[in-house]
Amino acid sequence: MNPTFTPSFGRRASGQAAVAELPSRPNPTPAKPAPVHVAEPNSSASGLSSASIAELRAVCLARLEPSAVASMAPERLTTDVERLISEIATERRIQLNGREQRALAGELVNDILGLGPLETLLEDQSISDIMVNGPEKTFVERGGKVSLANIRFRDTVHLQNICQRIAAAVGRRVDESSPMVDARLKDGSRVNIVFPPLALDGPYLSIRKFGRKGIDFAKLVEYKALTLSVARVLEIASQARLNIIISGGTGSGKTTLLNCLTNYIDLDERIITCEDAAELQLQQPHVVRLETRPANLEGVGQITMRDLVKNCLRMRPERIIVGEVRGPEAFDLLQAMNTGHDGSMGTLHANSPREALSRIESMITMGGYALPMKTIREMVTSSVDVIIQASRLRDGSRRITHITEVLGMEGDVVITQDLFVYEIIGEDAQGKLIGRHRSTGIGRPRFWDRARMYGEEARLAAALDISEIVSGA
Repeated sequence: MNPTFTPSFGRRASGQAAVAELPSRPNPTPAKPAPVHVAEPNSSASGLSSASIAELRAVCLARLEPSAVASMAPERLTTDVERLISEIATERRIQLNGREQRALAGELVNDILGLGPLETLLEDQSISDIMVNGPEKTFVERGGKVSLANIRFRDTVHLQNICQRIAAAVGRRVDESSPMVDARLKDGSRVNIVFPPLALDGPYLSIRKFGRKGIDFAKLVEYKALTLSVARVLEIASQARLNIIISGGTGSGKTTLLNCLTNYIDLDERIITCEDAAELQLQQPHVVRLETRPANLEGVGQITMRDLVKNCLRMRPERIIVGEVRGPEAFDLLQAMNTGHDGSMGTLHANSPREALSRIESMITMGGYALPMKTIREMVTSSVDVIIQASRLRDGSRRITHITEVLGMEGDVVITQDLFVYEIIGEDAQGKLIGRHRSTGIGRPRFWDRARMYGEEARLAAALDISEIVSGA
């Protein structure tokens, strides 16, 4: 068999705002010069005192016309605000150089149109997570390592306003009566907010950034999260409509992998996604996106994940994709997988494929079903075809560590077999782990006949064959 093949990744490829002039307003009577003394910590206008910065900010905001600002492009607004700051500084006799004018104008525009100090972190593509622990401390994750960011919010009220703006954009609310909320940004980044009195040091804000450039299997191979042969097997599993569960810990890349798998769903299939905060970015034309809803102020109106999964069964889905399975909806998802919705997918939190099976059993029993454990396990084995284990290693790298088939039952025990496992070989001088994806030597996986139904058995054989050569190298 020819040990080389050409990967088929990415087989399906994944108005300028109106500009208005700022209306001129009468200038107020110039005040006495403001003192310039100690610099405000972490302020981009480093040569000014806190009083001067606050004065410039307040006067500038007072002179801006909200209706004009709302229709203005950010670049034009930044230019006009910078000019306005220069005029105010001249009137008030505040010494301000060009760099400080640009920095303060950028801060004001971010406050008006964006998320304040967070904008610079959101623009940094090397940052994957942003963690705000009150107005004074913000941490970021780069390359799997967490460090303190050199930004701060003016005060607790400033941070609260930004949190409420994020929640309101997706129809959620966050305040003392509803102090926890899951939301998302426009680019799909996941946001979690915790307000006082639960948060003791001011609002806590966690952002899991969603990459602007879509990640496919080719990128994951480049990042060494998996190999070409592993990616090919996963591609075939998606195309052959296998029911797939992606298991992993927090930040292990489950949602990214789920997005990659959905790239190989046929364009004529009707797909329904159910999520707590919509993150999936499917490229197919026939996608229906559903999102859970929390209870209102009166404590009613909550729509749970289970409600969504049960309802989508009435919407003629061909595939059901659940962003994260964490409760009794596991029972309804398994039923859907068993009743003509082949190719359904979901993610859950677990540290190994075997633990993922136990988690599914536990979530079903959480729903109050008085079923014998053997019956639940038979339901699981007849529904789930493949479990993909994603892990974040101690050096911060993300790897696909197991591709595991669910074979069936032997007595009361669920039988599984690994197709691929990731082995850690050692560690380099920089502390990065060295490992390899190894094929377990299974000649014909259980889904071989399914792959043949879709005309993929030759590519599956080639992928398994080359994995033997690579793993033995």
